[in-house]
Order: sequence, then C-alpha cells, then structure tokens
Amino acid sequence: MAEYEIRDTVDITDVVCPVTFVKAKVALEELEAGDILSIHLNGGEPVQNVPRSLKEEGHKVLKLLEREDGTYDLLVRKGED
Repeated sequence: MAEYEIRDTVDITDVVCPVTFVKAKVALEELEAGDILSIHLNGGEPVQNVPRSLKEEGHKVLKLLEREDGTYDLLVRKGED
C-alpha cells in the first residue's frame, strides 16, 4: 500500500451492513476531494457492498487487498464534492 499516500484509515470490522457503508461514507466526508481513505472491512456482505456503494457515490476504488485473517483493506479516493 506504500504507493498511495493514505490520508486516513477507518476500521469497520466491528459493524454490520448497512452501518459499514455509513461509517465509510462519514469517514470520507471528513476528507478533501482526492484524498485517499483506507477502509479495513470484513469479507462477505461488507466487501461486496461497500466498494459498490462508494463507486455509486462518485468515489474511486483504487485497490482491494485481502489480509491473511480473511479481512480486507479497501483503498478509496474521495470524489469531487
């Protein structure tokens, strides 16, 4: 993940859908357009729904990396306000 300058990180592994998307969206709202957020999330519904929902909101999914423990790191660039 070193090739991206991550502005902030949010861990949403402790919540379930649809709160996962809400927490990710709130974290992005705190950033400036073009900033990169790293989102730590669980597999299953969160990894299926959060990236799709963020794209629909106008943000760019840069990378989705699976960790050894079965969770994921999602890198998202905030879209224009």
